[in-house]
Amino acid sequence: MFSKFERMVDAFPEGELNAPPPRTLAGFIWFFAKPVWPLLLAMAVLTAAISVIEVSLFGFLGNVVDWFGDTAPDQFLAERGWQLALMGIVILVALPGIQLIDGLVNFQAIFGNFPMRFRYTMHRWLLGHSLSFFQDEFAGRVSQKLMQTALAVRETVIKSIDVFLYVAVYFTGVLIVAAASDWKLALPFVGWLVLYAVMLRWFIPRLDRVAERQADARAEMTGRIVDAYANVQTVKLFAHTRREADYSRASMQGFLTTVYGQGRLITLFVVALQTLNSLLLFAVGATGIALWTNGLVTVGAIAASVGLVLRIHGMSQWIMWEVSALFENIGTIRDGMATLEIPHAITDKPEARPLAVPKGEIRFDKVSFHYGKGGGVLRDFDLNIRPGEKVGLVGRSGAGKSTILNLLMRFHDVEGGRILIDGTDLRDVPQESLREKIGMVTQDTSLLHRSIRDNVLYGRPAASEAELKRAIARAEATDFVAELRDRDGRAGLDAEVGERGVKLSGGQRQRIAIARVMLKDAPILLLDEATSALDSEVEAAIAENLYRLMEGKTVIAVAHRLSTIAALDRLVVLDKGAIVEEGSHAELVARGGLYASLWSRQVGGFLPVGENDDSDPASAMRAAE
Repeated sequence: MFSKFERMVDAFPEGELNAPPPRTLAGFIWFFAKPVWPLLLAMAVLTAAISVIEVSLFGFLGNVVDWFGDTAPDQFLAERGWQLALMGIVILVALPGIQLIDGLVNFQAIFGNFPMRFRYTMHRWLLGHSLSFFQDEFAGRVSQKLMQTALAVRETVIKSIDVFLYVAVYFTGVLIVAAASDWKLALPFVGWLVLYAVMLRWFIPRLDRVAERQADARAEMTGRIVDAYANVQTVKLFAHTRREADYSRASMQGFLTTVYGQGRLITLFVVALQTLNSLLLFAVGATGIALWTNGLVTVGAIAASVGLVLRIHGMSQWIMWEVSALFENIGTIRDGMATLEIPHAITDKPEARPLAVPKGEIRFDKVSFHYGKGGGVLRDFDLNIRPGEKVGLVGRSGAGKSTILNLLMRFHDVEGGRILIDGTDLRDVPQESLREKIGMVTQDTSLLHRSIRDNVLYGRPAASEAELKRAIARAEATDFVAELRDRDGRAGLDAEVGERGVKLSGGQRQRIAIARVMLKDAPILLLDEATSALDSEVEAAIAENLYRLMEGKTVIAVAHRLSTIAALDRLVVLDKGAIVEEGSHAELVARGGLYASLWSRQVGGFLPVGENDDSDPASAMRAAE
């Protein structure tokens, strides 16, 4: 029975979003609620039925009081037995039965599946963002918004049905029961309802605003904490644990300020509600007594009305907290929408077709790109790379080398011109299809918090065990992988590497990354300081396999140590986004230009800080070959 309801909602839909969800609050909520609307409708009907039964019980209680006064004890069951039996069936069978079905719909079908469907759908959407989106955001902040917005959407939908429908049906029943004896007995309830609505109208927008600020402050606080944990090695390296604590404390204080503001509003809300409920109890009691003394209502009517007042007293507290939580969730949704609704900066054309790379020719045709800034990194940049050619990019920091690789991977779209692979514009093919055809090893290698096996198989998940081990051997990683152990006792290929591969040294991470690209075996290979984290002995051992990996592929390599790319077919020297020299190593040295100057500095000692190709000053201090 439980599993049948748990399967009613598909928590992991296959379809992907082609555009961000609607930008309005109601549209955003309905976008995710629409797939489960039949269940929400069922929950609304069940909620209404429960509220009708509860009000009916108070009306029946008033009748019972009157029956006690009007009927002799020995005739009571004979005259009223069938009515008591009917109400007994309602209490013992109907009400628990409806509650069971409501629980199955709510807690089995909706409670877990609804937010998980949201998370899965929006997680796939977020993964489609460009690198610049994640570079501008805390990873912890984005994940926090995803998680808390999913719950907020579910709670907003459910609480809206629970609170507003329940209250509407319940209070309608209350007025009917109270007015059935005398319309004057219903007046205190009408007055209470009006004042309650005024009170909600004053408090709720203020609670809504503070909740939105609180959600953003919570996400900021979480992002700062996660940032410290993710970079704990740097924190300890510079002895800044206290500095990080103070940095997080500032965001915690900001969050606490919103909590204080919320707490003050809630205190005022509680006091105002208690005063209003006391006035209702007094008014109903006084009105009932006045009507009874004039013979206009029965004792049973007064008993039912007072019972309803006491029920409303407790229910109004529940409504207060539910409405407060409702608008807190609405604030969370609005805050989350600001991040989750950002459209993708790089999109695939609807008619995009998978990229075919029969030869591997790469052509940069009048390419311009400047990262959205005023000055151009590349202007009218032309570069042709023949099929199977191995090209090295050389130049000072900021010359545009990494930009060229990023544009080729389509981490950014060109702002002018075009990039073609075997005559096909990169913008005409799906991004995943493009990246499947390119293998890339970067200097800043981070691994997934998974096993060695999972990290290497990321290059080609369908690879066999033999192919996996061969790639690891070619990357000179077999020995250290065999010695790995994690805290759970997993060893070798099954050992987990920690977040971003923190359990491995820089050189070990680099070799796993190289093994991953070797296993991928894509027709185009990009090497961005691929051996920068390796010592000379390991680099020499792996060099032969790297050159073997290059066979039959089109290769673009960037390396600070010029000796590592000196043997490539052609070296392209860049300065300020333009090609200033190109040729073989020997030709460029003989020419006596920029390349010869860079080469002489490395041969003669160290490359001065500020002229290296990355932001790590230590890389500029390596000994020249």
